[in-house]
Amino acid sequence: MTGSATVPRLLHLEDSEPDHALVLAHLQRSGLRVQALRIETRAEFEAALDQPWDVVLSDYHLPGFTGLEALRLLRARAQAEGGLLPFILVSGQIGEDTAVEAMRHGASDYLLKNNLSRLAPAIEHAIAASRTHLARVAADRQLQVSRKRLSELAQHLQTSVEAERHAIAREIHDDVGGSLTALKFELDWIRRHAGSPEVEQRALMALETVTGAIEASQRIMQNLRPAILEQGLVAALQWMTGRFEKRTGVECECRATGLSTERRALPPGVPLVAYRTAQEALTNVNKHAGATRVVVDLSISGGVLSLEVSDNGRGLTASDLAKARSFGIRGLHERASTVGGWVDLSSGAAGTTLILSVPLEAAATEDAPAGENAASQNPDDAETSAWTAL
Repeated sequence: MTGSATVPRLLHLEDSEPDHALVLAHLQRSGLRVQALRIETRAEFEAALDQPWDVVLSDYHLPGFTGLEALRLLRARAQAEGGLLPFILVSGQIGEDTAVEAMRHGASDYLLKNNLSRLAPAIEHAIAASRTHLARVAADRQLQVSRKRLSELAQHLQTSVEAERHAIAREIHDDVGGSLTALKFELDWIRRHAGSPEVEQRALMALETVTGAIEASQRIMQNLRPAILEQGLVAALQWMTGRFEKRTGVECECRATGLSTERRALPPGVPLVAYRTAQEALTNVNKHAGATRVVVDLSISGGVLSLEVSDNGRGLTASDLAKARSFGIRGLHERASTVGGWVDLSSGAAGTTLILSVPLEAAATEDAPAGENAASQNPDDAETSAWTAL
């Protein structure tokens, strides 16, 4: 609603032509040039608001309505259009209570007709303040759009990574796994048909090497795409915490409330998000916490799935969370948002607690992240978690 001309456009609600001329004379003496339009009635005011103005100057007593009613009309228009025009109340008789009410409802200033020395500075200040406010609102709006786009990009990257992991795991299983298994059969045949102890010994050594390669490929495939999730989220977390305790020596307990150890139907994407969250949390515990005990607690209550990972380590400081390259925690927030959830993190001297919360009803309405839950949606298409062993 702000005019684009360099000369301010002034809408003057005034039923007295001499008072209007007095206002213009004061502005001219102050060196402030304006394009002014005088109107008197509510209908004229409402019609004039369809044009661009820089400031509204209003008498208090008007034919059929008051300056405060004009201000309310302006506020209603501002709520619909996103910006309140500067409004200055000018009256010959205005009490302190009326002035306070006008300021409380958004008036920029109020003046008495017998003292218009502040009129030009008041108009200039009101216009400048309005333009600053509109610029700040526009900047905030652009910032919100940028943040939304950045969040969408981060979510897209998360789902793209999972889709790529799924594809790589599939290739490892189908190509590398199949070749290594076939090679193991061939080596075992050579061992059994070897004509000398030396050849048999070399074949046994080669079998051990191939077996190690198969086990390494299985670990890589499991990290890329956790096939254990096909057995249910509880089973997957129990398997993960057991491996963590065995590998690190840190006591790790897994608890489940409101879920059975059997597979429970969850919205698409939720099991993998919960699994990756626990995986990232345990990785951080191992790298940074120096903890001796970790508890992973999974529960469903009131239609909300909660995953809590707590440790008794050294805790996180503000500087830890503010690190420029601290992408792990940020990634957890973006990953949780893909299923309509969120992550809370608290830390202190007693350790660190990370909580993932996912409203299951909201998660069910979210689109499943591309590729990240394909196996759990079609178990018949999922690869086995281990290759043929001899």
